[in-house]
Amino acid sequence: MCRTRIIATFQLLEDLRLFETYKPDVVLYDVLGGDVVCGGFAAPIREGYAEKVVIVTSGEKMALYAANNISSAVRNFEDRSYARIFGLILNHRNVENETEKVQAFAEEKKIPIVGEIPRSDEIIRWEDQGEDCDRRRRRF
Repeated sequence: MCRTRIIATFQLLEDLRLFETYKPDVVLYDVLGGDVVCGGFAAPIREGYAEKVVIVTSGEKMALYAANNISSAVRNFEDRSYARIFGLILNHRNVENETEKVQAFAEEKKIPIVGEIPRSDEIIRWEDQGEDCDRRRRRF
């Protein structure tokens, strides 16, 4: 079911001619580890919507597990001239030895770390209040 929804979403973007109108340099596509299993992750790659994949991960066990699944899936497509892995972005979550864990993963998988997102104390406070960044942003 999720594959169908994702393809329908990309079809809607095409129907609205958003790519032609705005000519984006980068299009972000957010997936969860489960999307790899259901086929939703692979659909945009097979349909030609991705050339380079950047994986955002933290040092948390499940984040690295998902990053591993995503990198394996993308590597399966590389030999068919679909997308390729461009790199990792380390999204800091203040996990113990986080940088070392992600560096070790990157070295093992031969994926460069191309950026880092620092952990924000403001985000931690919002999470403690039961809010997320999007809701917080809309208030201002």
